Amino acid sequence: MIELSNVSFGYGDNAMILENLNLKIEDGEIVLLCGESGCGKSTVLRLINGLIPNYYGGELKGRITVNGYDTQNSELYQIAEQVSSVFQNPKTQFYNIESTEEMVFSLENRGVNREEMGKRLGVTVKKLGMEGLLDRSLFEMSGGERQKVACACADTAGTPVIVLDEPSSNLDLGSIDELAKIIAQWKKDGKTVIVAEHRLYYMIPLADRVLYMKNGKVEMECKPEKLIALGETTISQMGLRSAKRHDIEVKRNDGEAFEQESGSLHIKDFSYKYRGCKEPALRIDDLTVPSNRIICVVGDNGAGKSTFARTICGLDRHAKGVIEYNNKCLKRKDRLKNTFMVMQDVTRQLFTDEVSDELRSCVEEEAEDSESRILSLLEHLNLSDKKERHPQSLSGGEKQRVAIGSAMVSSREFIVFDEPTSGLDYKNMVRVARLLKELKKHGKTIFVITHDPELISLCCDVFINIKDGTAV
Repeated sequence: MIELSNVSFGYGDNAMILENLNLKIEDGEIVLLCGESGCGKSTVLRLINGLIPNYYGGELKGRITVNGYDTQNSELYQIAEQVSSVFQNPKTQFYNIESTEEMVFSLENRGVNREEMGKRLGVTVKKLGMEGLLDRSLFEMSGGERQKVACACADTAGTPVIVLDEPSSNLDLGSIDELAKIIAQWKKDGKTVIVAEHRLYYMIPLADRVLYMKNGKVEMECKPEKLIALGETTISQMGLRSAKRHDIEVKRNDGEAFEQESGSLHIKDFSYKYRGCKEPALRIDDLTVPSNRIICVVGDNGAGKSTFARTICGLDRHAKGVIEYNNKCLKRKDRLKNTFMVMQDVTRQLFTDEVSDELRSCVEEEAEDSESRILSLLEHLNLSDKKERHPQSLSGGEKQRVAIGSAMVSSREFIVFDEPTSGLDYKNMVRVARLLKELKKHGKTIFVITHDPELISLCCDVFINIKDGTAV
């Protein structure tokens, strides 16, 4: 179904990402692509779905064929009839406001008649259990719901090949289970599915073959059972996440232990309501958390975690209630001044032309050691060799680390991270955990919105468990 012959590729004037890659994928095969951030996984997917060279420019050598089509000598619409894509952030692939319109959008573009579109949509909805997601605003959906819509779009398109790039990176454990069911259905349907992924555990039972990439080459090719047999220690040394499922365990604390601590953050009568909604999306009556801690905010997709993060930062003027710190009321302007937020979609907060400049732009108090701090931080984040690269040319995991570095060089007292390990391999996840601990040593109070049990086990001090907009 897919063949890459002696393929090399580099973005623009940058070094080659892939070197003489040879790869064959059979019809109906489920393939797991894994490896450290920047190893070339996403680049391989872009070669298969035609985004290279039709969207991403650079130097391309070799030959890529998909179901008989030479991707370099075919129109993009021809490749789109063979390959559907599910991106890491589904919002970047949506063109409509409403979910049902989005699910049939690719069919409209290909001139499929209305009756046939209705039939295909009906089959997809029934097969993938999408009844509750029809006729809804994509902007009001949780991350997991959007990802399911993106999968529905790929299914209605009816292409023989589906590629998914880090599809679980922003999903809770329940949503990952739903994603696994969808991929299992595609396997049953005989689709050829290639998944680039850091979270391995849910793909192990589904994959026919695992391709471990390093430095732009396939370094190991094996059955999933052989990967598991290597053991957790070897797997982590390879820069891979655990092959076992890790559940998040939350133990209740009534908060009394924090009441006597100096510098506690007290949130009371706090609420936020989205425009046009009757019920508040966030409602916290009384919550006390300690300062100078790493506070992990957990909960299912759509529970209100990101809303909590935005309102804590003062990013939304319509939030009501009181936040006190050191017995002083922090008004919205105070929170904006004293809080730095690393967004879930970090591409929205990278503005400069070079990685090093991105960090420089966030230094608020110039000091003699500012430049050395930036260089040291880039080394800690494993970005020294990327310091002159354009931030938007980096992989998803590398962009994430640039945004984290920007937060660290700022002088803000409170730092909020929304899914900071989204798209990160094991080694870089461990680096982030170390850096969060380092921030705590410098007296920072850190809120981490996360679905990542491995990160939580490494650095979390306190949980806030959000359910239906309330801290339970």
